[in-house]
Amino acid sequence: MKTTDKILGLKKIITHIQNERTAILNLKIFINYLKSVKKVFDFGKNANKFGRVLYIKDGVVKVSGLNSIKVGEKVEFIGKNLFGMALNLESTGVGIVIFGEDKLIHEGVIVKRCEQNFAIKIDRAMLGRVVDVLGQPIDGGVAFKDTKTTRLISLERKAPGIVTRKSVHESMLTGVKIVDALLPIGRGQRELIIGDRQTGKSSIAIDAILNQKTNKDIVCVYVSVGQKKSTIRRLVEMLNVKGSLKYSIVVVSTASDASPLQFLAPYTGCAIGEYFRDKGEHALIIYDDLSKHAVAYRQMSLLLRRPPGREAYPGDVFYIHSRLLERSAKLNAKYGNGSLTAFPIVETQAGDVSAYIPTNIISITDGQIFLEKELFNKGIRPAVNVGLSVSRVGSAAQSAVMKKLAGALKLELAQYRELARFEQFSSNNDVVTLQLLKKGKNVIEILKQVNYNPLAVGLEALMLFAINTKLFSQLDLKLVGKVEAEMLTFVKKWKMFNLYIRSVEALKKFNEKDNVFGLCINLYQKN
Repeated sequence: MKTTDKILGLKKIITHIQNERTAILNLKIFINYLKSVKKVFDFGKNANKFGRVLYIKDGVVKVSGLNSIKVGEKVEFIGKNLFGMALNLESTGVGIVIFGEDKLIHEGVIVKRCEQNFAIKIDRAMLGRVVDVLGQPIDGGVAFKDTKTTRLISLERKAPGIVTRKSVHESMLTGVKIVDALLPIGRGQRELIIGDRQTGKSSIAIDAILNQKTNKDIVCVYVSVGQKKSTIRRLVEMLNVKGSLKYSIVVVSTASDASPLQFLAPYTGCAIGEYFRDKGEHALIIYDDLSKHAVAYRQMSLLLRRPPGREAYPGDVFYIHSRLLERSAKLNAKYGNGSLTAFPIVETQAGDVSAYIPTNIISITDGQIFLEKELFNKGIRPAVNVGLSVSRVGSAAQSAVMKKLAGALKLELAQYRELARFEQFSSNNDVVTLQLLKKGKNVIEILKQVNYNPLAVGLEALMLFAINTKLFSQLDLKLVGKVEAEMLTFVKKWKMFNLYIRSVEALKKFNEKDNVFGLCINLYQKN
């Protein structure tokens, strides 16, 4: 073998050895890289408590680690002053929704389990304040300080059991004539207010808040879900002017807030209401509105890649509302005699109550007040359709005077509507029919009421009594509103009338022979 051939062979051997060394070196580098990756994404013994963000998209993050986390558990994004809630538990990671600005979150951020559900601190200092979903003041006032009465209450709590409850038997007056007379509501009841957009749904609920000014034992909680900031500002100013803000708490989640914050708002309001209920007090909560709440939950679920169902809502959308509304109840004496009354509001499209969310909430609640666009456009306000509205348990709580005077009113209205339909096709009506039609029109006129002007129960009872008197049955339709306003102004100055109403309420008995209402009307006519 020539010397040159030997040299070439030796070079090949050296090159082969160098390639093997390079391969081994590259393999070592790769192994070290894998170890570094493992250190980043594997927390070892702490894998149950910590995790890292894998990616973020539209307020939803995917997190590695957190092996023992539970659905609904609170998590903290370390160093970002942000919190979230675990909703999806998958083999590839945990799906978490963020309660706040998601721009602060990026890949690699450490996430820590809080090992508890979401909870907020609640105290009486919240009365008269506007708070966000996390219970922090957003009205520019002083921050809340912990006191002896401050309680940390979970937003997700079990509804009171059967043993702790008592049947609804105490009246919850709204100050709206047609509601208190025909659709009475009791403390601890859940009464749905349903109707198209701009039909006066929120107005009825707000009237109920204003009417509690004389009932010093009721705390009102107004939950705004997905509303404009200007709308909330007007509401707070109006409550303040009317003197009702001092016993109210406004929980705000605006249209510009992320869907997780809108989803959590009703549960925050409910926890605040339960704080007062469990202390033996009475609370009224208004969810305005649960249609937007369902839309926020749908948005969250679709981002979490949950399978959509009817109208693209997730399969458990019924459960999120049932577990919320079941927490409204009247407790028995052993548990403090407190109550939480709920007015959920739902918006319909073109009066369609057969849509998914309306049918769900109708089946959960104890009745509904159905508002009709057609009646609203005719000037009949509140635009309550008495035929489609019902209160399933409130009649047991209706006051004696209202029950006696409103007994035949629903039947009279039904007869009037039936005759009004036939009147369109017949011009030759007998005298009796014409009288019934005239009385029906006057009844509807008396039941009309201006927004944010609730009436005391005595004044409501007086107007119900006046319906069957000659004064109103023979009165020209155009004069009904004027005469009603004059009569109410006259009676408010008569102290004996107010004392009589209080005695009737205290005794829970009403005797028509006393005829104080008739005396009021006679005195008004003489003056």
